[in-house]
Amino acid sequence: MKRTLSTLLLAFVATTSMWAQADQEKGYFVGSFESNSIIYAEDDVTNAQRPEGNFGTNNYLKADYYLGNFSAGLQMEAYQPALVGYPTNLEGARLTNYYLAWSDGDFGVTAGTYYDQFGSGLLFRTYEDRTLGMNTAMLGARITYHYKDIVALKALWGAPRLGMEAAPETQVRGLDGSLSLASLLGMEGTTLSLEGSLLNRFEPVSPIIEELGGSASTMGYSARLNAGRGGFLVKAEYVDAGSKIYSNPNILIDGKANLIKNGNAQLLEMSYSGGGLGVNVTARRMEWMDSKVSYGSSELNNSLNYIPAMCAQYSYAITNLNPYIPQPGTTSGHINSGEIGGQVDVYYNFRRGSALGGKRGMKVNLNFSTYYNLKEEGSFVPKTLLWRNVNVGVEKYLSRKFKMQLLYSMQEYNHSHGVGKGTWLSNMVVADLLYKYTPTFSTRMELAYLTTFEDQKDWMAGLFEVNFAPSWSIFASDMFNHGDTKIHYYNFGFSYTAGRTRAAFSYGRNRAGMVCSGGVCRLMPAYTGGNITISTSF
Repeated sequence: MKRTLSTLLLAFVATTSMWAQADQEKGYFVGSFESNSIIYAEDDVTNAQRPEGNFGTNNYLKADYYLGNFSAGLQMEAYQPALVGYPTNLEGARLTNYYLAWSDGDFGVTAGTYYDQFGSGLLFRTYEDRTLGMNTAMLGARITYHYKDIVALKALWGAPRLGMEAAPETQVRGLDGSLSLASLLGMEGTTLSLEGSLLNRFEPVSPIIEELGGSASTMGYSARLNAGRGGFLVKAEYVDAGSKIYSNPNILIDGKANLIKNGNAQLLEMSYSGGGLGVNVTARRMEWMDSKVSYGSSELNNSLNYIPAMCAQYSYAITNLNPYIPQPGTTSGHINSGEIGGQVDVYYNFRRGSALGGKRGMKVNLNFSTYYNLKEEGSFVPKTLLWRNVNVGVEKYLSRKFKMQLLYSMQEYNHSHGVGKGTWLSNMVVADLLYKYTPTFSTRMELAYLTTFEDQKDWMAGLFEVNFAPSWSIFASDMFNHGDTKIHYYNFGFSYTAGRTRAAFSYGRNRAGMVCSGGVCRLMPAYTGGNITISTSF
């Protein structure tokens, strides 16, 4: 571990010195370093997990250099070992990302590692999310071309990352293009474009898969329409993701442990914004859309597309006890070809001086989302409820110094993921109270309660935070399951910020559950210990 950290530090210093010298000549350099470490403690109350040595650390060093139309960069990562709950294929230290790029605004070329996506990402998306341990950067080449604001073209090729390096046998080739009819026809104040993508994925398959009709090379495509005028915007997307291979020897259909399925999805987004009102409506149907980098891995970071939970995303712990996880189609534990559903988001800003806005105005948010599994393959008919959520949020300044946020959420969750019809219904209320005594001193308090007759029954939670801007922040929190286990999940800690550097320490007990980012989740086992986080940019 010490040798790895020393290597990271030396690389950090050497890289900084090298690019700083170049910066004095012509170009400029930017970079960042992030370290997340946990010292694990024994906790028989929660059966907390601990790695060997009771220590885990995730570290990231990133550096980019820009000189005119040219740019170059690298990223080094070290997991010694990875924090509990992260994908097991993240281990050791390695230079994971490196690229050279050139662009003149209209034409661009990249060689090395890069991130990209087609449309909404349902067909293809490579990205990094350190909260999830997700990094699927492509190692290869990409060419882009833009003609005014009318045509945009993109061609790419490469091997997506799986764990610490590019997948050895998977190759991805893609084309993406868009045509702005509004720009072509001179339609000012209007958005109207047609977009499309082609994606080829190659990975050798066994003779058994070939006999079932599977192929090493599969082709997918998407077609998209974007239209908008004034405050209205409509986006529609159809995806045919090509054939997918699903393997599960514990579930046999017609005596077969391997299934060949064709993935497809439909997405419709409509929104309006104006006069203090914002409305977003989203509808999505998908089946067999679980796209993998490699068929041989079951890790979370083995993903070639992006399927977020399109429902309200919460930042409060008690509202995330049972977050919704999309069902793109699976044979893991049961057969489920996909889901259908959507959400409606409504925002309204009551202006100052209005009857409800009062002296300082008021913001209100209403959200409703619901999802079902499909009645049968190829169907648009819903079958069993998977998820339903209704929430109301209010944000208001009661005085110049006192800000109040109130949230009510009703969640109905199918804990069997559609195998049965049984659901867990819970009601949650949250009060988030911020008081600014001076421009540099403030306190924040969260009070939350969850009531339900299912699972572990009622929960209550509280947090108190003291902030001394711009440097210090201190907090203490507790989430207590008083309805069943009688376990306290306590946490306390502090953070210090100086310029572009932030250091934080916390100690506490963490409940087993899902950790979500951007609507994508990973399973986090219970753990107790001290968290040390250091991040800086330069």
